[in-house]
Amino acid sequence: MTLTSPLRHPDTRDAALMTRRAWWLLGLNLLIPGTAQLLAGSRRWGRFAVGSTFTLWAVALSAAIITATARPLALTIATNVVVLWLAQAALVFYALLWLVTTLNAFTLLRLVRTAPAARGWLAALTAVTIVVATGGAAYAAYLTGVGRDALGAVFAGGGIVEPIDGRYTVLLLGGDAGPDRLGLRPDSITLASIDASSGAVSLIGIPRNLYDAPVPPESPLYEAWPNGFDCGDDCLISYLYPWAEERPELYPTAAATGSSPGIEAMRDAVEGVTGLTVQFTVLIDMAGFEDLIDALGGVVIDVEEPITLGINGGPVVGEIAAGEQRMDGETALWYARSRYNLTDFDRMEHQRDVQEAMLRQLDPATVLTRFESIADASSDLVRTDVPQSMIGVFTDLAVRGRELPLRRLELVPPAIDNVQPDYALARILVAEAVAPLPTPTPTPTP
Repeated sequence: MTLTSPLRHPDTRDAALMTRRAWWLLGLNLLIPGTAQLLAGSRRWGRFAVGSTFTLWAVALSAAIITATARPLALTIATNVVVLWLAQAALVFYALLWLVTTLNAFTLLRLVRTAPAARGWLAALTAVTIVVATGGAAYAAYLTGVGRDALGAVFAGGGIVEPIDGRYTVLLLGGDAGPDRLGLRPDSITLASIDASSGAVSLIGIPRNLYDAPVPPESPLYEAWPNGFDCGDDCLISYLYPWAEERPELYPTAAATGSSPGIEAMRDAVEGVTGLTVQFTVLIDMAGFEDLIDALGGVVIDVEEPITLGINGGPVVGEIAAGEQRMDGETALWYARSRYNLTDFDRMEHQRDVQEAMLRQLDPATVLTRFESIADASSDLVRTDVPQSMIGVFTDLAVRGRELPLRRLELVPPAIDNVQPDYALARILVAEAVAPLPTPTPTPTP
């Protein structure tokens, strides 16, 4: 008699044996779908289900090995649209496979032949398997679809982009469009420079009320503004955005590349101010920014002084106390934009505080546990020309750079006068801020 005989050809008169057999079949099916069929049902169906399970495990193990040995490659593969489609299809298939094998395993138990006291528990284990295992695979398939749709809605097409002089540069624009405003102007202008080796980040803050912003000679803006954007109070750097939006002929291919004339004009102006080439741009709708903060579960910021919430000349609507504060989306947005007894330069510093907090606190655990809400919030408020193929590279750099000091440079008074700016000095300060961090000298061993 083989070892499987009691499972395939049991003595149905022995309730104790039938009960033990039922627990074995359900337990093995929970661990490896198809084993119940191999042992007590259709061997052909069982071989197919077990083979599918082992194939899935092999793929998961390969993914884990690639992640451990080549994380950027793994992240790039995992964020590819075709791979995500295949992954979602595989998860849907596996969820259905697990459901069918579980239901079939339940019929193989011959429940009426088991001990009466065990029948309810066996039925409960079957239900738990369906809910946890099958439901888990189905939910993973759903999240894969959510992630694929969000990536497609936010990121542009294109291939891998090489860094320039060992660094990537990303222009972050916080838009201030709203029902009480005409058009959009960047309320926050930040150039992030990322070391392509270490992931170290330098944030360069550019005041929105900067005068006479120069543009490179090759820019479409240069013919109109050869001496910079120099028409006085009507030519603050943030006003270039609506100015260019009204003249789309200057950037006829912007929309096709996931950009806009206003974004391209800001890119050219920031290049003129900093002397750095802007490789990518990200426009964030500040009105929807609080949704992303809430999706992250809030951000923790160390507030140096109490912040009165309101607008100069308007009513006070609240206060943020000094000290370490966990802020929800609404509070963080107030912290970044409150104008009550604050200058634009104070607000810039607060905006950089929020950006730094997000960079520090956006860890893999947060993304995994809040993935759906983060994906929904991101697709609604972000517009970027960062190629989807670069997500893996930037994610890996973000992980590596989290433990490194984040450098911040604000091109504001007294270093740089916003009305009569010294752009030569500004470029020197920028070059110093993005220079590679010195390599620590090892301590000699005594």
